[in-house]
Amino acid sequence: MKSTRSHDEQIAQLTYAEIYPHYLAKIEKKGRTKEELHQVIEWLTGYNEKKLNKLSEENMTFAQFFQHATLNPNAHLITGVICGYRVEEIENPLTQQVRYLDKLVDELAKGRKIVKIIRVK
Repeated sequence: MKSTRSHDEQIAQLTYAEIYPHYLAKIEKKGRTKEELHQVIEWLTGYNEKKLNKLSEENMTFAQFFQHATLNPNAHLITGVICGYRVEEIENPLTQQVRYLDKLVDELAKGRKIVKIIRVK
C-alpha cells in the first residue's frame, strides 16, 4: 500500500501531544508501563523522559518531533505491517519514522520483550 501526499501531510501535522495519550492507553490496557513506553521511544528518538514531557508541552508536530530527534541507527531493522503499511517500504521518510514509532508501540502492547522491541543483538 502506497501512502499519498495527503496522507503524508496529515501525519506531519499530527502533534506528539495528541497521539501520546493514545499510545499510553494502548500499552497500559495490555499491562505495560509508561516507563516501558518511554524506553522504546527513547531508543528510537534519543529523547529521554524529561525531553518527551517538554515536547508534549510545546505541542510539537511529528514533523518537528522527528526533525530534532536522533533516530537510532538500527531503526531500519523495524519491519512489518502497521496501519496497513509495510514500514520498510514506506517512501516518505517522516511517515516511515512515525510508523516505526507506531510499530514499536504495537509490539509493546502485544507483549513483546523490550530487548526484542529495541532490536538488541
